Amino acid sequence: MALFYYTAVDRENKERKGSIDAINKDVAITALQRRGLTLSSITPAESSSIFDMRLTFFERVKNKDIVILSRQITTLFEAQVSALRAFRLLSAESTSPVLQDKLGEVANDIQGGSTIANALEKHPKIFSSFYVEMVRAGEETGRLGEAFEFLANYLDRTYAVTSKARNALIYPSFVIMTFVAVMILMLTTVIPRLSDILLESGQDIPVYTKIVIGFSQFLTNYFWLFGIGLLFGIGLLYRFLQTESGKQRMSRARLQIPYLGDLYRKLYMSRIADSLSTTLSSGIQLVRGMEISAAVVGDPAYKEILKSVAQEIQSGRPASEVMAEYSEFPGIVIAMIKVGEETGDLSNILKTMAKFYQREVSNAVDTLVSLIEPMMIVIMGIGVGLLLASVLVPIYNISAGL
Repeated sequence: MALFYYTAVDRENKERKGSIDAINKDVAITALQRRGLTLSSITPAESSSIFDMRLTFFERVKNKDIVILSRQITTLFEAQVSALRAFRLLSAESTSPVLQDKLGEVANDIQGGSTIANALEKHPKIFSSFYVEMVRAGEETGRLGEAFEFLANYLDRTYAVTSKARNALIYPSFVIMTFVAVMILMLTTVIPRLSDILLESGQDIPVYTKIVIGFSQFLTNYFWLFGIGLLFGIGLLYRFLQTESGKQRMSRARLQIPYLGDLYRKLYMSRIADSLSTTLSSGIQLVRGMEISAAVVGDPAYKEILKSVAQEIQSGRPASEVMAEYSEFPGIVIAMIKVGEETGDLSNILKTMAKFYQREVSNAVDTLVSLIEPMMIVIMGIGVGLLLASVLVPIYNISAGL
């Protein structure tokens, strides 16, 4: 139960203020209207105790938890358990505090007369628009259990592909950070001692050595300034990337990186084909499926393209014809979609494409991982070697001339 404060006018046009306990806001409004009150405002009471407040900003629901949740719902529906009781049970059994609370709220909304899709839609940080639309389609067609099973399988596939791609980028990121840390450490501790020998000798120093020594002195004497500048630059870049223009530019630049851009394209093609196949199999129209795919693809450039494609399809043009106008879609994708349109079996064609691109992503990630380690070792060796050579070679020349 929750507490709500309200302001209302009664049948005698007198203002009334008070509070009411109810399962949710809708139930509270209905109860007050039955009393003959006309509501002016109604707001939930906020807990004044700091111990009752949760820092949900730092709490996240894992994709794995949503996959397990979907499979549990499927099992409960197959056992003829009602939706309300199913969500009550899952809320009580959930190990995630956030998911436990949200499932409780969903159950309260269902008890208040809401549909499952509308109840889930109130929690967009946990249940995506794709998830909600699939559930809504299941409710409309009477295949709710199948809809949750589709969702579990889809999320499981997406999680596996995305995790593998993300994990492949963790190692090179760690190596690059380590390389930068080693270079900074050498420039601030090792190089200054060696440069003292060169400066005291009075001999001519090569230009590249002067550059290294100058940079080393700057880092040694003004490291705080370098740190502030670096943090400021990262902050500006982060703010820029939060803008729509920044997201679009980053997306375009990412797709242009050799090999890595191709990996991202295959990942997005896998998501698009899989989400479209899943939505079409659930009875959702192609236009709406395109809009849902735009929301879940995870790339600003492809998101805008899919929205444009959806608008063109709605005006009567075939999907394959519209998608052929965008170079972001490979020729094989367009050809397969055209075959699906002509045969009326677009859902299965898209499912085949999704499996194909999932294998492609998996193979590309395996290849990338096998190449990254030797490449990083070579790059680090060359970087450290050039840094030391720029100082040690002049020292060797000085000692040889003595």
